[in-house]
Amino acid sequence: MTLRSIASVFVIGALATGLSACVSPPEPKDYTTFRAEDPHSILVLPALNNTVAVEAPEFFLSTVSQPFAQRGYYVFPANMVKSVLENDGLSDASLIYQADTRRLGELFGCDAALYLSIEKWESQYIVLATSTNVEFNYELRSCESGEVLWEENMALSYSPQASSTGNPMADLIAQAVTAAIEKGMPNYMPLAQQANFAAASVAGQGIPAGPYHQEAYGNDLDVFPSK
Repeated sequence: MTLRSIASVFVIGALATGLSACVSPPEPKDYTTFRAEDPHSILVLPALNNTVAVEAPEFFLSTVSQPFAQRGYYVFPANMVKSVLENDGLSDASLIYQADTRRLGELFGCDAALYLSIEKWESQYIVLATSTNVEFNYELRSCESGEVLWEENMALSYSPQASSTGNPMADLIAQAVTAAIEKGMPNYMPLAQQANFAAASVAGQGIPAGPYHQEAYGNDLDVFPSK
């Protein structure tokens, strides 16, 4: 990860920390159905792209598996999943999302399938400032019953800021250059990584620890409660 990428993630994290100090956290989700199913493995499906950015699904998908694997679940290898789906006539994400989730269980022997959609993948330039924005939907469905076990929406933005020199004209030029660089080469990956990490891990909103996270598995009922 480049220094620029690290800075992006740091800024986002700092903003999130600042906001959490003045905004009440949301109520924990209800994990009754999730815990009853007790999934051990997750099949990450190709993302449904609802944007005009044709490159978005490939880049986004490359950032999804690790955060969910770190929660203690076996995550099927992306290349293998793509190959099996194509051989079964499900090469298009829209076709996959119309198919019965239980069919995926028969194909892969998976416990749950993670459905993904990309709602925003854009960089907007407004008066010497560029804002890079992403938004994703996540839905985990049981491969046994087809029921929704968990769902989440994540939307993040990043606006680069040039450091102040004390010279107003120089600062204005520096900000214009910084905005132009971000507009020409939007830094989507740190935003996608941050969104996936938060979606999977935030207490009371992400997913409970899985069986391969032995220390936390079954011991986080207070954080991820059944109601």
